[in-house]
Amino acid sequence: MKVAIISDIHGNLDAFGQVLNDIEASGIDAVVCLGDNVGYGPEPEQVIRQVRERNIPCVMGNHERAVLDGEYLNWFNPAARRSLQQTKTLLSEESFNYIRGMKSSLVIHESRFVHGFPPDSMNIYLFQVSKDTLEQTFGEMKERLCFVGHTHELKLIGFDDKISQYISLGKGTVPLHKGRKYIVNVGSVGQPRDRNNNAKYVIWNTSKDSLEVRFVPYDIAAVVSKIMAAGLPKVHADRLW
Repeated sequence: MKVAIISDIHGNLDAFGQVLNDIEASGIDAVVCLGDNVGYGPEPEQVIRQVRERNIPCVMGNHERAVLDGEYLNWFNPAARRSLQQTKTLLSEESFNYIRGMKSSLVIHESRFVHGFPPDSMNIYLFQVSKDTLEQTFGEMKERLCFVGHTHELKLIGFDDKISQYISLGKGTVPLHKGRKYIVNVGSVGQPRDRNNNAKYVIWNTSKDSLEVRFVPYDIAAVVSKIMAAGLPKVHADRLW
């Protein structure tokens, strides 16, 4: 079975569209989304509509939470806060209802899916967590694999009684080891922050017990134009390059 895991689309419909095309061409059996479909980008309503129409299971990200909870907006920097306030005006009531129904974590295919950090945090960044906390979390984690997003970076952490693997992921395939637990940070579709401006997602091949990182090009200039035309903060356009 091949499972595509996507995260942090952030209203970038152009990037999402190219990733969906790549998923369809890759013989994928299932797709799971790790949240933050909205925020930063110019087409959050269209992104959510695509996720819903394709029946992609999706957890709530911190940006989804922010469009529901005005007080939670204070957690964000001024540019992100402004973007989210504008995002709210672009969403239909149907999309708001969909967001309200999102869960903070999902267990599918005997694996855990969460936006930030297991078991169900949408706020904690992987890079914030100490080695001791990581090892404690792995020890308590019932699932062998946990997929996370939130940082917009690609990472792989392996655990077998101790942290035995902590690497940045690049394009290509990485084998997994039986008996080892993993937390996999799948990067970002809509706003990568790893010095490579392609859209990113991960394919988990359960039969081969491996992960494949996919880099997908898209028309960045077109999205930049949409961001500027929508009056969203310029920093969110600049970050795409």
